[in-house]
Amino acid sequence: MKRTIAFALLAAALLSGCSSNSSIKNLDAQPFSQIAAQSSTYVLDVRTPAEFAAGHLTNAHNINVESNTFTSEIAKLDKHANYAVYCHSGRRSAIATSQMEKAGFDHIYNLNGGIEAWTASGGTMMMN
Repeated sequence: MKRTIAFALLAAALLSGCSSNSSIKNLDAQPFSQIAAQSSTYVLDVRTPAEFAAGHLTNAHNINVESNTFTSEIAKLDKHANYAVYCHSGRRSAIATSQMEKAGFDHIYNLNGGIEAWTASGGTMMMN
């Protein structure tokens, strides 16, 4: 009986630790598009400059997460603004949003599935 109670308390403690106050919200294409369309949102494409030039979301800014300057570039941004972050498939934007959260950014929206999910849901891209 003591073992069962101890296990239940441990499980409850672990589960309560899983609820986080993360500043990152992972969104599917439709809710992401609503956030990205707001004039107060900074749309951030974290792909390479070549990928960005091949097509990007409206009003997007490009800061390559794989660049040596990513940390210094995001340090120039307002940490309290809204950021809609995306990449090709979601892997690099997850890395970028994690780094942004560690740097103290408050409102970060990550596109689940990246541009692949965006276009699959009917979203369009701009060309440079």
